[in-house]
Amino acid sequence: MINQTIKEAIQNYSDELTEIRRKLHSEPELSWEEENTTAFICEYLEKLGITYRKAEPTGVIAEIKGGKAGKTVALRADMDALSVEELNKDLPYASKEEGKMHACGHDAHTSMLLIAAKALNEIKEELPGNVRLIFQPAEEVATGAREMVKQGAVEGVDNVFGIHIWSQMPTNKVACTQGPSFASADIFTVTFKGRGGHGAMPQDCIDATIVASSFVMNVQSVVSRTVDPQNPAVLTVGKMVVGTRFNVIAENAVIEGTVRCFDPKTRDHIEKQLQIYAENVANIYGATAKVDYYRGTQAVINDEYSAKLVQKVASQAFGEDAKYNEKPTMGGEDFSFYLDEVPGSFALVGSGNPEKDTEWAHHHGKFNIDEDALATGSELYAQYAWAYLNE
Repeated sequence: MINQTIKEAIQNYSDELTEIRRKLHSEPELSWEEENTTAFICEYLEKLGITYRKAEPTGVIAEIKGGKAGKTVALRADMDALSVEELNKDLPYASKEEGKMHACGHDAHTSMLLIAAKALNEIKEELPGNVRLIFQPAEEVATGAREMVKQGAVEGVDNVFGIHIWSQMPTNKVACTQGPSFASADIFTVTFKGRGGHGAMPQDCIDATIVASSFVMNVQSVVSRTVDPQNPAVLTVGKMVVGTRFNVIAENAVIEGTVRCFDPKTRDHIEKQLQIYAENVANIYGATAKVDYYRGTQAVINDEYSAKLVQKVASQAFGEDAKYNEKPTMGGEDFSFYLDEVPGSFALVGSGNPEKDTEWAHHHGKFNIDEDALATGSELYAQYAWAYLNE
């Protein structure tokens, strides 16, 4: 199942792999602004002679055509950065862009897939099928995958595979569980309108601060008392904007939060309950409520066949000890939109190493990766494609 030529190629290109990752890390671009990253990918693929087309406005869809007839497997890497200030100022490859940083590892994903593509391209005549390469923008705002699907990224594809570097796992460990992996991630906004007035005359007002506070305290019971405990769910209020001055009773309050779960029925139920709770809390005080609910990513549900193939590839390529049992996360991933179209799976590759200070949480200003994990991720991309096409 494992192709030795791929393994040797990835090892030979390890220095280049690190160099590409560091270049991308130092030049972060936010969602839908990845123009330089897109140009770099196109130039790299062109040098390899790999056919590609630029997506709009950013992103790249490429294809390695095998020398033999067969299926088509897609490999996906995201490439956008975050609005996070890098705190690792001493790194020689620290971000050059103030307030922008690759704080989630997408620089690693892109570099891993480029080197995987280079290795696969060298054995393309042996490939019984084709390898689609998807370099995706805007994962961090959960709109990139959906747009790439619209632009034909998975047309004619039989299976899709993605990887995420994971700082909560030891370096070089590989996890790919069957079933739920990442949760659906939705955003809600609740706007309460009361009646403002002087802080000394509350009898003439409807205090939006009290309304909003009551809602925040009560809405937690949606999960704790109306959702089956065997269906994991998280409801978090992350932002509350209310009031203008110390002696003015607030007329308006705006609350923003997120809902995470794995089960579609639970998702529907929580959305409905948010509306019910907001309206009833507002009615108690004589205020009004408006709920806006935006459905972001779907839950990432790994196909059984694909997940087992990842585990098989990982054990054969890196040893049985490389396999790791990582629990599903309530984090969101728009890779789910590819899985809505074709079967596939999403794997985690560990990059956490306390000796290298790479166990910081994703999206933190001190996030960094153990670069020893790059070769593991790159080879996993390439070996999975080889194994799938040869199954």
